[in-house]
Amino acid sequence: MNDQLAEMAELLKLLGDRTRLAILGLLQERELCVGDMVDLLGTSQPNASQHLRRLKSAGLVQETKRGQWVYYSLNLDDFPDLRIFLSQLPGRKERLQSLSALPKRS
Repeated sequence: MNDQLAEMAELLKLLGDRTRLAILGLLQERELCVGDMVDLLGTSQPNASQHLRRLKSAGLVQETKRGQWVYYSLNLDDFPDLRIFLSQLPGRKERLQSLSALPKRS
C-alpha cells in the first residue's frame, strides 16, 4: 500500500505543473510534435522536450517517429481515471482553434 501511495503522490506532483497539464490537454485533442507544442504553448523547444520526457517516463505519453518528426500522443491505458480528469481541463475550445491553425508537418 505504501508503494501505491508513493506512486500516486509522484503522479500528482507530475500533474501539478501547468505546462505538463497544458501538454496533456493538447494531446487529448490530437497527437503533436514538439514544434507544434512550442508554437501552441509559447515555450522553448528544450522546455517542451523536458516536460515531454517526464510525461513519457511516467507512461502518460508515447512517441511515434515519422520521418524527421517525433509525434507524441496520450497513453492513458494504465490511467483510466485520468481521462475523466483531463476532460475537465479549461480552454478546450481555444485549444481546438489553436490546433486547427497549425501547419501540417510531414
